[in-house]
Amino acid sequence: MSTAAQTPVAVFRRATDHLLAHDMAAFAALYADDAVMEFPFAPPGRPQRLDGRAAVEAYLDGYTDLLDIQRIHDVTVHETTNPEVIVAELAISGRIVATDAPYTARYVAVLTIVDGLIRHYRDYWSPLAFQDTTLAEGAVA
Repeated sequence: MSTAAQTPVAVFRRATDHLLAHDMAAFAALYADDAVMEFPFAPPGRPQRLDGRAAVEAYLDGYTDLLDIQRIHDVTVHETTNPEVIVAELAISGRIVATDAPYTARYVAVLTIVDGLIRHYRDYWSPLAFQDTTLAEGAVA
């Protein structure tokens, strides 16, 4: 893979393409074997940290049975002084599968990407976006 295809911005764009395509296996494949995924604002009972690609894969199992991502928008990617770290702001809209209710959630993610793989992903999202839904305790966003 070319160096340009491995830049943090390019990897992030591939990740959002996989989410939009509902391809959770391809999304998880972008993570390093020893990657860390963190959710600082996770609601009670939900993990705040996942260690390793296998944990990310397990966490995403059944994701598309809960949420139907239909649009990723308002995307802004900020490059930092560390060439391996980016900060991404985005919104994801779709529907909650169980109720067919629409949703939009906003995210700020801090990603460390080394050699074309996500090594660390810190996902700042608000579980309040799903508080009135059946996903309030089971959201995997």
